[in-house]
Amino acid sequence: MAINANDFLAALEEIEASKGISKDSVLQMLEDSLVRAYRKQLGGDDADVRVNIDLDKGAIDMYQVKEVVDEVEDDFLQISVADANIQDPTRKYQAGDEFHIFASIADLRKATALSVKSMLKQKFVEAEKNILYETFKDKIGTIITGKVEKVDEKGISVNIIKTSVFLPKKELIGDEKFIVGETVKIYIDDVAGGTKGAHIVVSRSKEGFLKCLFTEEIHEIYDGTIEIKAIAREAGERSKIAVYSKNPSVDPAGACIGPNGSRIQKIVAQLGNGGINKEKIDIIGYSENPALYILEALKPARALGIVIDIPAKRATAIVKDDSLSLAIGRRGVNVRLAVKLTGYNIDVKTETDALAANLSYVSYEEIVAEENQKIAAAKAQLTSENEAIASVLPGLPEGYVAPQDRIYKDTFIDDGTDLDDVLEDEIENREETVYSAPVTEQSDNDVTIEVKVVPEETTAPIAPKEEVVEQRKEVKITTSLEEIEKALEEKAAKQTTAQGKRNFRKNVKKTEEADEDNSRPIITTPVEKMSIYTEEELAALEAEEEVEEVYDDDDNIDYDEFDKYYDDDVR
Repeated sequence: MAINANDFLAALEEIEASKGISKDSVLQMLEDSLVRAYRKQLGGDDADVRVNIDLDKGAIDMYQVKEVVDEVEDDFLQISVADANIQDPTRKYQAGDEFHIFASIADLRKATALSVKSMLKQKFVEAEKNILYETFKDKIGTIITGKVEKVDEKGISVNIIKTSVFLPKKELIGDEKFIVGETVKIYIDDVAGGTKGAHIVVSRSKEGFLKCLFTEEIHEIYDGTIEIKAIAREAGERSKIAVYSKNPSVDPAGACIGPNGSRIQKIVAQLGNGGINKEKIDIIGYSENPALYILEALKPARALGIVIDIPAKRATAIVKDDSLSLAIGRRGVNVRLAVKLTGYNIDVKTETDALAANLSYVSYEEIVAEENQKIAAAKAQLTSENEAIASVLPGLPEGYVAPQDRIYKDTFIDDGTDLDDVLEDEIENREETVYSAPVTEQSDNDVTIEVKVVPEETTAPIAPKEEVVEQRKEVKITTSLEEIEKALEEKAAKQTTAQGKRNFRKNVKKTEEADEDNSRPIITTPVEKMSIYTEEELAALEAEEEVEEVYDDDDNIDYDEFDKYYDDDVR
């Protein structure tokens, strides 16, 4: 069948622009609709029907396909070789070939044409729904801001993301009014299809709208510190919202209300579009104890006690005689919301009626006291866990200071030597005087000692090639050589003892520091010894050692001679 290709292409472009459905998708839907309609007209769902739409040629080819066989078993699906060659003499058919029976759109009956129209319309609706769903699937359950395009007695039309949605009057909050051009927040509830096509279901009266407002305004709910357990709402009248926190140190109801009610007032201001009659919101602290939860849900009425049947999901709340109307609420809204919030069938009785009926109930104070004990135990456990985390790690000594808090002192040079000790030794070495005392014997009692004094080094640099002036003095003394040697030995012993004490103090200090840092070496300064014998005396001593008699047998030793020697030495 020939068609006007230009007109058909213009129609496809218009559909693509208005519905957002691509031309290829429209062509595929049209082919599927014609196949199903023509197959239905032929009277068999198993008929092999094919449709090809060629925009370049401006033609729609629709035909039935039969199998060419030698012997026909089903004339609805098969045709003999002879009949195929007779009906189409342009070609020579053989068994296994396909035989095409072409049909025109004009050959379709009116009922078939209507069926094609209906199926095509249904496919358009499904395509629109899919497009809308892909666009808004991530926004279902959230609030989106749009602009009012149209206002009538049935509701308002709002433009959101290049799409118009209809907000029915029943989905508004109370009797709130809007004007064209005004911005409005709406809740995306779902994407659904209908007789008029796919559409986005929006609302301002559903519980989800109120939940989103709380999530936006209260950051503890946004970050998960506080959880919304349940919401019961009659838009424009009153709402009850149950909140809970796993952290016992956080008051969920107080956090939602805010200081002086500042937080809850921001939420209420967004309900009713600035009308005089504001929707009231009751913040209920959720409890796993159903008795306490029901009594809290009846607020603002204060209940005296409760009789509860948990398996039957029934409860009887006892209130004072003058609080019955407050517990029920205007037109019963308070108790209805409490039933919806808790899931229990709640009956409210006055104290007088409860006494007359001999009801034995658990008082509100007893329930609260029991719950407070549980909360206190939970807080104590949380506190102990926090203290355990904040305490010093096991194995560390008391008073341990973290490395980043320590103050280090630069008291070491490159080789690890203590700088203070090096300076002290340098000062001591500079104070010492070097003696070179060649001794010439004049008599038994007179000895001449030549003293060579080396000048003390200074920190000032010494000019090169400068000769050191030697100061010579002659000193005559009348002291025996033995007494001089003894005095020098005592002096050397004293110097050695003093130097040993200094080295001992240094070693102790270095040992204490090594306990803190095992990698730090202990450095000791060698003691410079002073010669107390002249070269002649040293030569005489060496000669005596060479001629010293060696004893091979301990029995030949004369111990009396040794004792006499020691006695003489002591004297």
